[in-house]
Amino acid sequence: MKQFVNYFLFVAAAAILFVACDKVDALPRYEAGKAVTVAASAAAIAPPAADSNKVAITLSWTSPNYATDSANIKYTVEIDSAGKNFSNPFRKEVLGKSATSFTAKELNDMLLGRGYAFSMPVDMDVRIISSYANNNERINSNTIKVKMTPYKIPPKVALPASGKLFIVGSATQGGWNNPVPAPAQELARVSETTWAGIFDLKGGQEYLLLPVNGDWSNKYAVGNSGAAGLNSGGDFGFNFSSNFPGPTAAGFYKITVDFQTGKFTVTPFTQQHGLPADLYIVGGATPGGWNNPVPDPAQKFTRLNATQFEISIALKSGEKFLLLPENGNWGKKFGEDGSASNTKLAGKIKPEGGDMSAPDVAGNYKITVDFNDGSYKLVKL
Repeated sequence: MKQFVNYFLFVAAAAILFVACDKVDALPRYEAGKAVTVAASAAAIAPPAADSNKVAITLSWTSPNYATDSANIKYTVEIDSAGKNFSNPFRKEVLGKSATSFTAKELNDMLLGRGYAFSMPVDMDVRIISSYANNNERINSNTIKVKMTPYKIPPKVALPASGKLFIVGSATQGGWNNPVPAPAQELARVSETTWAGIFDLKGGQEYLLLPVNGDWSNKYAVGNSGAAGLNSGGDFGFNFSSNFPGPTAAGFYKITVDFQTGKFTVTPFTQQHGLPADLYIVGGATPGGWNNPVPDPAQKFTRLNATQFEISIALKSGEKFLLLPENGNWGKKFGEDGSASNTKLAGKIKPEGGDMSAPDVAGNYKITVDFNDGSYKLVKL
């Protein structure tokens, strides 16, 4: 009996081994997918704020014909600024569907998040990347262009009713004295919802922003001065409880306050010659010619705030001029930066830049210089 059992086990093992060694058929080969073709319900969209929750645009696309159930196919919608080759796209994933829609608010938030101005149309590129659910076999679609116009929304932080903003505090040169030294401690309004200024700050101190110089009733501040990173920027609000913490190290800093987003930034300002306290114009285009020192006050700019200077002066055509932070000192000057954007009516300046060209038509001009962005502009009076 024992021999029979052994024989049976031997035959069974041999059968299993034979089956295991039997050659299996080749795995089936699936055809590769293909690029989908995407289309949009509109080539241009400019929804009003009242339609923020309504669908602004619908994208639809063809099938990529992957060898799987359509429910397992993933589509990634990419939207980016035209001509950027989708280097920094907004993305939305869609699983198992061949269309998706965006509300006006979704697109508006995307556009404003990229810094686009209200009511200004911008060209955007749109494409679809199809793939299996595990991201295998990603294939790009065609790219279509859609012109999108962001609508205006209320700023996150209420704007100063005065239209002005002043800095006060132990971090500033004026300390906590209120009213503060103006115009040196007044920020410039650089857009409808943004103010900026450059200030010589003391290290490890604090400050506040006031809508009315000399009035402690209202202020802009932060919620918690001990929060990490606030030395260089973060969230702020109206009548918040804590002072802004200033930078750790003393020096010149540019403070930008964006009421639209409720964010502020603080960045070092390291320009050669620093931020001038005064500004003069000299050159063949001016009544005083190249004589230095120049006639004062006739050729001295008026300081409007911490960074902007303005003068109205008669200019000769076909001549040149320069800007001096110190009257009579040729060792410091500002001129045009040499970029292609420079014209005879506007452009960029830099320390030790080239001579600036007067307009083609002689006459009286208002010249505005802004050290926030190093720009200048001439307007004929």
